[in-house]
Amino acid sequence: MSLKKDKSEISFGVQPFLALLAMWLTQDIVMRFFFSKKIIIGKEHLSSLKGSVILAPTHRSRWDGLALTLATGRRITNKDCRFMVTTPEMKGIQGWFLKRLGCFSINQASPSLFSLRYAIDLIISQNQLVIFPEGKINKNRKKVNFKQGLFRLAKLASRKGTPVQIVPIGIAYSRINPRFRDQVALCIEKPLNLNDFEGFSIDDFNNILRSKINEAELNALGLVGR
Repeated sequence: MSLKKDKSEISFGVQPFLALLAMWLTQDIVMRFFFSKKIIIGKEHLSSLKGSVILAPTHRSRWDGLALTLATGRRITNKDCRFMVTTPEMKGIQGWFLKRLGCFSINQASPSLFSLRYAIDLIISQNQLVIFPEGKINKNRKKVNFKQGLFRLAKLASRKGTPVQIVPIGIAYSRINPRFRDQVALCIEKPLNLNDFEGFSIDDFNNILRSKINEAELNALGLVGR
């Protein structure tokens, strides 16, 4: 029974009309007027990507999702950002919208078999999956252990013959808690080809990913004067 419940919570695709409405509202109105400046570097790395893509950004604010969609979403890559989020984020009216915008939930403590298969299917079908390696918002950049799910999912998908590219991304705001007319910057690093990490342990890969993400974030912080 629990597996069936998990399926009902995550098996929504992107609703086209709602996605267009959300894109217009968030990118053309909210992001445009809330932030005085939006800086995005490294977009050339996205244009050269082939196959399946996992975006691996830092997670510093609730604004991260909107910033990522602006920098890497349909208008840039012709792909929607399919966010993997925690189960509590999918509750209530917020959850109703998130489900229909292509987000899906996963229980980090005990992920269901269906949710794992769903994530792998998204990767195999060359969707653009977003996974925050830190697992939750980490405002003060404290060093936390990266979750193991990203590497595991990528490896499982690659065993199906799917080339997987993992893109480290740093996101920074001119203040820790973004305020009206602050600045936001995103630094997109060169993708990591999973095939280059054959034989690496999860910890070894996560250490490399952490280094790349930290480098990207430092570049983004410099762009907003921090």
